[in-house]
Amino acid sequence: MDATTVTRAPVLILLGPPGAGKGTQARKLEDKYGLVQLSTGDLLRAAVAQGTEAGKQAKAVMEAGELVSDEIVIAILRDRIAEADCAQGVILDGFPRTTVQAEALDALLAESGQKINAAISLEVDDAAMVDRISGRYTCAGCGEGYHDTFKTPKQSGVCDHCGGTEMKRRADDKAETVASRLEAYHAQTAPLIGYYDSKGALSRIDAMGKIEEIAAGLGAIVEKATG
Repeated sequence: MDATTVTRAPVLILLGPPGAGKGTQARKLEDKYGLVQLSTGDLLRAAVAQGTEAGKQAKAVMEAGELVSDEIVIAILRDRIAEADCAQGVILDGFPRTTVQAEALDALLAESGQKINAAISLEVDDAAMVDRISGRYTCAGCGEGYHDTFKTPKQSGVCDHCGGTEMKRRADDKAETVASRLEAYHAQTAPLIGYYDSKGALSRIDAMGKIEEIAAGLGAIVEKATG
C-alpha cells in the first residue's frame, strides 16, 4: 500500500423489518469481518450510563418523556465511532430511519473522510413474515424458542430443554401486530431505499432463505463494498 493511502473504516447500514434477521446477520458480520454492530437503543443506554455530555442530554430528554433529537443521537454516534473498537468498521442497525437522519449521518461521516459503503436491504415476503413471527413462542422456564410450524417440542407442550410445561408468546408477535409493524416499516423505509439507491450505495438481498445462504450473500456485498 502506498504510504499516502488512507484506509477508512467501512460503514454499513442494515435495513430490514422486525424479524428479518438483522441481529443474527450482524453478529455473523461482526465475527467474520471484525465489524461492530451499533444500534440506537444500545448507544443511548451506554451514553447515559457513561455520563457523556451527549448522554446527559439524552437522559434529561428521556426523563421528560420526550423523544431524543437527531442532533443528540448524532453526537452520541460521533463519540462511539471514534472509539478504538470501531477501527475495523461498523454496522448501523436502526439508524438512520429518515432521509433527514441519513443526510445528518452523511455529514457526520464526511468530517472524517468516511461515507456509507453499503446500505443493505433485507428483502422479505410480508405474508411469510407474519407467519414466521406470529408462530413464535418460548418456554417460560428457560427461554428455549419454538415455532408452531418450524420448531415444535418433541412432546407437545413440554420443553425439550428443561421439561417445563408453561409456554408464552410475546404480545407484539400477534399476527395483527406484526402486519401493522411491517406496514409501518415499509412506509418509513421506502424513502431511505430511494435515498441510498440514488447514491449507488444500495444492495438488496433475499432474506427469506436459509441463514447461512443469507450470510454468504451479505459477505459478498460487504467484501465488494469495502474491497
